[in-house]
Amino acid sequence: MSEGVRCMWMRGGTSKGGYFLKGDLPADRAARDTFLLRVMGSPDPRQIDGMGGADPLTSKVAVVSKSDRPGVDVDYLFLQVFVDQAIVSDAQNCGNILAGVGPFALERGLVDAAEGETKVTIFMENTGQIAVATVQTPDGRVVYDGSAAIDGVLGTHAPVPLEFRDTAGSSCGALLPTGLAAETVNGVPVTLIDNGMPCVVMKAADVGIKGYESREELDANTDLKARIEAIRLAVGARMNLGDVREKSVPKMMLVAPPRQGGAITVRSFIPHRAHASIGVLGAVSVATACLIDGSPAAEVAVIPEGRVKTLSVEHPTGEMSCVMELDDAGAVRTAALLRTARKLMDGVVFG
Repeated sequence: MSEGVRCMWMRGGTSKGGYFLKGDLPADRAARDTFLLRVMGSPDPRQIDGMGGADPLTSKVAVVSKSDRPGVDVDYLFLQVFVDQAIVSDAQNCGNILAGVGPFALERGLVDAAEGETKVTIFMENTGQIAVATVQTPDGRVVYDGSAAIDGVLGTHAPVPLEFRDTAGSSCGALLPTGLAAETVNGVPVTLIDNGMPCVVMKAADVGIKGYESREELDANTDLKARIEAIRLAVGARMNLGDVREKSVPKMMLVAPPRQGGAITVRSFIPHRAHASIGVLGAVSVATACLIDGSPAAEVAVIPEGRVKTLSVEHPTGEMSCVMELDDAGAVRTAALLRTARKLMDGVVFG
């Protein structure tokens, strides 16, 4: 597409990528994916011939369209563009990129702005679930400046609270796809869980690390990565995900007791590289695992009292707080998190 395609580059949470209107991209999936690979510069570890930042966290795409669904404003399809492989995957949601969908929808006129703040109801096409983003719109216009801070992002910005509804089993068909709080895979006790993001949660100590290592230490530990990849491949079918060899899910979550006053510490693999922090929906799934009796996460977590619980999930660059509201049976009813977003560029991109 030598004439270029309209695109907005945004930071959403601790990720960034290209935001497109669905109608601006090729309707044919193969043509769309070819175009997006060229836009990002994949496959190339440096992504030197594209917009990607040589990291899975900066090689992401949101495809947004006005929704025809009752009570929903926009539909959002997340695409992970692999860095060093010619793969564009829709196998997962991304809660960080989700943080920019509301502002983008308002900027493109898909939703009319209210005075003060605007709630944007978003259907997440990847998993068929709904999220509600609250966007700051004083004078009926999106603002990005504000006083909200999130770990992993410098400075402060306008808050974008995200509320997730009915995310349990969004990809795997059930919160616990095997029905078990804990099971042993390759000699390691794990919880297979999906509360918005399919995850394999295990104690860091059970795979030979402390759980407080830096991202660089983890990425250099080839023995550890090989061990957890073997577990990941072994559980794909059990999680109703099939052969996950070329999929970006499930994510691998290595947990340990908290050190900074939070509920739990986590080191996340997404799935082959260590995450600089943790994905939004990955944090929701880990926080949910903390509340399941008998799970590896519950064994090391510090859980607050009350029906509404704020669980701080500590990660390499800070923490992410998940506000979990439980129902009468003690199951998670809703989860909410605070994110921010910022518009970086608006124009055309070439593939």
